[in-house]
Amino acid sequence: MNTSQKLLIQGIPDTVPEPLAAVYRSRLLTAVNKLLDETGIENIQVIIGTPLDSSSSTFEKNNSQNGQNSTDKKSDRDLSPEERAKRYEAQEPLFTFEQLVIPEKVTEDLLLAVDLIELEAKVFDKWGLRKIEPFPRTALNFHGKPGTGKTLAAHAIASKINRPILVASYAQIESMYHGEGPKNVEAIFLAAEQQNALLFIDEADSLLSKRLTNVTQGSEQAINSMRSQLLICLERFRGVVMFSTNLVENYDKAFETRVRNINFPMPDETCRLEIWKRHLVEELPTPDVSLEKLAQVEDVCGRDIKNAVIDAAMRAARQGKEEVALSQLLDSINSIKKARVNVTQELRPLTPEEKEEAEKKIKEALAKKKQEATS
Repeated sequence: MNTSQKLLIQGIPDTVPEPLAAVYRSRLLTAVNKLLDETGIENIQVIIGTPLDSSSSTFEKNNSQNGQNSTDKKSDRDLSPEERAKRYEAQEPLFTFEQLVIPEKVTEDLLLAVDLIELEAKVFDKWGLRKIEPFPRTALNFHGKPGTGKTLAAHAIASKINRPILVASYAQIESMYHGEGPKNVEAIFLAAEQQNALLFIDEADSLLSKRLTNVTQGSEQAINSMRSQLLICLERFRGVVMFSTNLVENYDKAFETRVRNINFPMPDETCRLEIWKRHLVEELPTPDVSLEKLAQVEDVCGRDIKNAVIDAAMRAARQGKEEVALSQLLDSINSIKKARVNVTQELRPLTPEEKEEAEKKIKEALAKKKQEATS
């Protein structure tokens, strides 16, 4: 892992309170260091501004200075899988198994997966099953709503089996150049095997979905190629791979037989109580807070709770208060919950009655439009 880079961050207006400005500087520093860690880049110049501030000539000049012009990117297409694999570096897990707060059923499923990993040598080597399965693997897919602990669980399992974790996302694997995506898929599996790391592929919905038929565009061909390469890598991979997705309804049948699905539900009241307890750290002044009342707020995940604690603390600090009140925490979590519901309404299939009514309205609208055109 790269050492923390020193960044000079200027330009935040004086009208922004210093505690708030400090938070955003810290977040930017964390994001840049994460980028350096996950890509292997040694140095980078970050320019933030509107299109008027950052002209195309300035952008191209800085890219050229960093050795990242279009010619260099095109030359990447000639890299071997071994050379590509060097771009991906595993890291130490960020969380332990003890930090997980999930329902007991999910915990049991994860512990079973850990047992399968730890018993590989006995079952496949000592008991000879490698003769019928040369490439034993543990492939899991964590699916559920965002913020329910899928990423944390991957780190926790890596910690429990004492392995580093190699994190990749669909955005990192996909490429603007046709044919590059499958090569990147092969490279991340090779990197994980070389480093004896748990491979965690986040945002994997696009990779695991059904392969497209009646393909007419290059982008569709590229997606199909990546999915086909993923199947090949899964067959050959000797290690532990985990995916994180939001939905399982549209998975390719070929993946369903190769991965074991574990659902991460929204936390129940017992889990919410524990999550609130862990996020209300000892140093945070909350004298009148009732964990039981906070846990009664339904349909919130761990990420919502963490953000609510930070939001309430920031509001209290900006108002010059010396403690965070229960009312502020409740206001924050309810605001976050309301915003999430408004932005991400979950789609559901239409009932037969709703479908019939929609078709009726469409026919009526088309008939009316036709009548108006002829009159």
